[in-house]
Amino acid sequence: MIVTASAPGKTILFGEHFVVYGEPAIVIAIDRDVKVTAERRDDSNLHISSNLGFSGTFIGERFETEEGDGSEKTLEPIKITAETLFQTLKKKCGLNITIKSNIPIAVGLGSSGALAVATVAAIGRLLGANLTREEIVKLSFESEKYVHLNPSGIDQTISTYGGVIVYSKSEGISHMKIESSIPIVIGNTRIQRNTGRLVDSVRIRKETFPQLMTQLTQTAGQLTREAISVLKKGDLKQLGELMDINQGLLVSAGVSSEELDRLINVAKKGGALGAKLTGAGGGGCIIALSKIGKRKEIAEAIRTAGGIPLIAEKTDEGVTTWTS
Repeated sequence: MIVTASAPGKTILFGEHFVVYGEPAIVIAIDRDVKVTAERRDDSNLHISSNLGFSGTFIGERFETEEGDGSEKTLEPIKITAETLFQTLKKKCGLNITIKSNIPIAVGLGSSGALAVATVAAIGRLLGANLTREEIVKLSFESEKYVHLNPSGIDQTISTYGGVIVYSKSEGISHMKIESSIPIVIGNTRIQRNTGRLVDSVRIRKETFPQLMTQLTQTAGQLTREAISVLKKGDLKQLGELMDINQGLLVSAGVSSEELDRLINVAKKGGALGAKLTGAGGGGCIIALSKIGKRKEIAEAIRTAGGIPLIAEKTDEGVTTWTS
């Protein structure tokens, strides 16, 4: 039997960075996914191949590869996930795992979370486990700890359940039922960023200007709560205006960049209702809110400005599995 699982990526709509200081963040699943296919081997080895140019075989603790610099480090989370499932389900076998992803890596679109979730779902079903969504989220944590050290659980949760979630440190994760579509164009600057360094830079600014940054953080929280209300109404025009304000706050926090600002500006000129960076900043991606008919124009404006455009939309479908 061959099992395939698909899990969506994500984008942060509001609240990045300020969520570190207790304010809420809104995250949506997008219709870009990671597919993981798993099948048993006759031996006990773990062979992994990816369309992103990484492949190799774990033979016990030894790793062999013929392709892709850094393959072992990149593929180690898959090994961690497999071993977590073997231990939990008290079953073990050799596996061939094939990964097909259309989510760019290291740009804030949740690629590692989607990969962890899809891997858990595919191997779990292959081993005969009927995992609940809650169990899938829990089992995907070990590999995410390897990637992000102290993950909040946002990425695994949104990839497992899909839709829209709100997260805050005090209240955890809650799901929002949003009927309206959220059409966006993602603009990838092609610049990978260091999330830890950017979070640290905001902390330093907060220590340098405590009163100003506290007010900025509280304003961001108020803005996100307003965005929750606007999302429920399905008012895209107001949502776009709030995104513009949120971007101004992120600029003030010091996490935007010349490349991000350029893509935001051209997206707005191309017809976006609002645009902002998403994720850590310093590189990575912007998101531009669009009317359905404007997305191609916005995408072309981003491409002309040197970015890589991705047309996307909210998806309510989380992780799914099937056999062949």
